[in-house]
Amino acid sequence: MERSFVHNQKMAKTRESLRENPRWSLGGMTALVTGGSKGIGEAVVEELAMLGARIHTCARDETQLQESLRKWQAKGFQVTTSVYDVSSRDQREKLMETVSSVFQGKLNILVNNVGTCIVKPTLKYTEEDFSVTMATNLESSFHLSQLAHPLLKASGSGSIVLISSVSGVVHVNGASIYGEL
Repeated sequence: MERSFVHNQKMAKTRESLRENPRWSLGGMTALVTGGSKGIGEAVVEELAMLGARIHTCARDETQLQESLRKWQAKGFQVTTSVYDVSSRDQREKLMETVSSVFQGKLNILVNNVGTCIVKPTLKYTEEDFSVTMATNLESSFHLSQLAHPLLKASGSGSIVLISSVSGVVHVNGASIYGEL
């Protein structure tokens, strides 16, 4: 217990010093983080916001998104949200229209974070399972990067972050179409 407390104090001091260091400041920057209401996406939203960025995030679950938004607002973070399923081409286009409006046509950081995992052996996958997985894990990142390009270029300093699954590199038993037969 004592060790955890000391570790948390050190982390808090480190974060505070990063916020004060202009080298790590994201003040004035804007970011879109897909799948930001839980897991890695939620952590990315919080880190970017702590460093001063204004964030827009999306997720499919409105209830979960609203719970996260309340938490972020309580911390004083500048976060806006919208409900979109980025596995859908039409919804990706609407998301980027929203982001363009929220950030006045400029975006500094795109974090392609969403991913899905249907747990079953590969030979049990249906055509729909495959399509959903590819649309979510692959096509969404590619298409959102294309759609974001004009906004990233307009910002004068655009960056794209692609978060991927370890399953693409290492076999995860029964957890990916990339693995087990």
